Amino acid sequence: MTKILIIEDEEAASKRLKKMVQELMPDAVIDNVLGSVTESVQWLQKNPEPELIFADIHLADGSSFEIFKEVQINAHIIFTTAYDQYAVQAFRHNAIDYLLKPVKKEELKEAVIRFRKLQQLVAAKPSVDFDKIMTALQKPVYEYKERFIIRFGEHIKTIETKDISYFFTEHKANFAVLKDGKRYPVDHNLDELETILNPKNYFRINRQFVIGYQSIAEMITYSKARVLIKLNPPSKLETIVSTERSAPFKQWLAGE
Repeated sequence: MTKILIIEDEEAASKRLKKMVQELMPDAVIDNVLGSVTESVQWLQKNPEPELIFADIHLADGSSFEIFKEVQINAHIIFTTAYDQYAVQAFRHNAIDYLLKPVKKEELKEAVIRFRKLQQLVAAKPSVDFDKIMTALQKPVYEYKERFIIRFGEHIKTIETKDISYFFTEHKANFAVLKDGKRYPVDHNLDELETILNPKNYFRINRQFVIGYQSIAEMITYSKARVLIKLNPPSKLETIVSTERSAPFKQWLAGE
């Protein structure tokens, strides 16, 4: 009988994980579901150690790694994380399983199979270097695109990203508009631009526009909490922040 501890501060996520674990491991007993670093440390200090721990990396009161610095753990640990794919790949080679949130049942099943194999190796105790993992989990220094190569006709031109006011798409073509009003075609679509532009300087307001912070000439309250943006240089197309992007847009304006 395998004893399991779940450390997860999101109630919906913990309930879903608990249900899937019970389906995949009917012989297991879930000792407890804990929601914070403090609560977990106290519980582990007072109770017998489980054989398997599911631990969300980011809890309301800190990182779950803080738990394992306070309490010596020999249990196998499967981390759950909402970190982006780059961070996940950074520690993929460690002898620790992880599940990217939202947890998928098939991936959970594979993690359980790996755990079962480790269980069979009586002498195999996980060696966990939490400092190493925390270093690996730091977001990689990503160099955002600093210039674009523009091709028009037989000509090739390079443009500094800082000179671009905004990008837009029209009739399945994508364009960059410079601060001087000149417009050039770009090879990247808006989905790609969102990943290569510095998010501090550029924001996608709707399906048709990615705008630069410096391109905002005026903002006017629109219907349903939406915002009408007047750009500099001006655009003939409608530039309204979509409803689903209104809240993130305001956070972006505030530098959050």
